[in-house]
Amino acid sequence: MEKRPRSFYLLAAFFALFLVFLYGPTFTIAILSFQGPQGGLTFPMRGVSLHWFRELFQQQAVGDIWGSFGRSFVLGVMVMVATVVISVMGGLAFRKRFPGSGVVFYLIVTSLVIPSILISLGVGLIFSQAGLKVHWSTSGFGSQLTWTLPFGLLIMFAVFNRFDKSFEEAARDQGANAWQTIWSVVLPIIAPMLIGVALFGFTLSYDEFARTLLTAGSYNTLPLEIYGMTTNVTTPVIFALGTLTTVFSFLIIGVFLLTVIVANKRRARRGSDAGKGLV
Repeated sequence: MEKRPRSFYLLAAFFALFLVFLYGPTFTIAILSFQGPQGGLTFPMRGVSLHWFRELFQQQAVGDIWGSFGRSFVLGVMVMVATVVISVMGGLAFRKRFPGSGVVFYLIVTSLVIPSILISLGVGLIFSQAGLKVHWSTSGFGSQLTWTLPFGLLIMFAVFNRFDKSFEEAARDQGANAWQTIWSVVLPIIAPMLIGVALFGFTLSYDEFARTLLTAGSYNTLPLEIYGMTTNVTTPVIFALGTLTTVFSFLIIGVFLLTVIVANKRRARRGSDAGKGLV
């Protein structure tokens, strides 16, 4: 067996340290959330129990945890749907060059490099000056789209640049109109990528802080609520909340991955059935 070079072990050690740096804080919070009733915010732990998880579901003296969670979830779904729909429409539009397409593309990319807090400030000022109410479902929704849409559009640009147009031509040869071609041919083929864009849209919205800070109005989303709790909550209940939100995030990712697997299996089964039909 060939001996591995010393650089392999150095890279492995560096990667291990990177994983500790990446996931260490999350594991630390998870461990501290299982402290006993007398537990504090630091080590050493004082007992082990589910006390702070039970406490999380009781009426809190400070904040509106579950209300903010509901707002973040609803806002995430709104952003997710808008991101998917607009990204697909944008990807279809950019399949052909049109006047100003280059300018539009660079404007989309520029949104990613502008400081998020300036986006939040600008959107909040626009709504205020226009006499519109600054609210998480309107101004917050708009500011978050400036963050999720560029990612969705860039993904769709890459997808459609590699899309085989012969599938559409075959559908049109069979008498399908433009809408039928998109609905029955294009969308099923790019379905896994659409699920990826949806996951991007939801997760980026769910934990977005800076672009929501000045656009949420008088009602906090969950990231804003957690930030507010760090200044006045002195018990591990905040760690319990962090653990639950992390578990929820992984569940969402798992649901999306399961959806991709099921969609791929169905597409493979349909392809197999179609092949048998030709034989």
